[in-house]
Amino acid sequence: MVIEYEGTRYSGFQIQDKGATIQGELETAIRKLTSEQTRVSGSGRTDAGVHAAYQVVSYLTESSLGLEKIKGGLNYYLPPDIAVKEVHFVAENFDVRRRAISREYSYHILNSKTRSPLARLQAWQVPYKLDIKLMEQAFKMLEGEHDFIAFASSLGPEIKKTVRRVNWTRLDIVEDRLILRIEANSFLTHQVRNTIGVLVELGRGTISMGEFGALFEAKTPGLAGPAAPACGLSLVRVNYREPFGS
Repeated sequence: MVIEYEGTRYSGFQIQDKGATIQGELETAIRKLTSEQTRVSGSGRTDAGVHAAYQVVSYLTESSLGLEKIKGGLNYYLPPDIAVKEVHFVAENFDVRRRAISREYSYHILNSKTRSPLARLQAWQVPYKLDIKLMEQAFKMLEGEHDFIAFASSLGPEIKKTVRRVNWTRLDIVEDRLILRIEANSFLTHQVRNTIGVLVELGRGTISMGEFGALFEAKTPGLAGPAAPACGLSLVRVNYREPFGS
């Protein structure tokens, strides 16, 4: 399934001991619709407050409901800040996370001294003058295969490698907004938010381009940053080699 959500009031995608989660809401809706107690898997684990325009999830079901019935039924039971956009049947052994070949994120910065009540939950207000050309130049440096350990907040025991391949980056200016987009085969913990945070530091003149470049040679997690707020970040695409259901 492809789902969309506004993540402000959630403690992230993955179920936790405390706080509402996207996974928890999905599993509750499935239970109400089909009476099945099942586990939902996601293509990625978004953090607390992060949004998704295109998150891919899967679960096993023995229900005889058709695709449209599942979509309509789940949307009936889900809260208004989560929606099922597409439903497909896939092979039982389909691994929604491991089969993904790339993920795309976008980050919105409101570069204005005046706050925007409408944008406050989906953009980071940065009231300082920024050297956008320098930020764009540094953003391009991320493209290709690099060791991004300095851009990770922490490394869990399951992380064996910190080399990632960034396929492309893009920085657009729309009025008083900067929209930064990045696609990679996968990302380390808080990698995107730390990247945005250090780019803003560069744009403000707090660090130099030389200091930014040195992050690629560093071997310690958490050197990049500080992490940009979660509110500006959205998962906008998850790509697979083959279309769903093929």
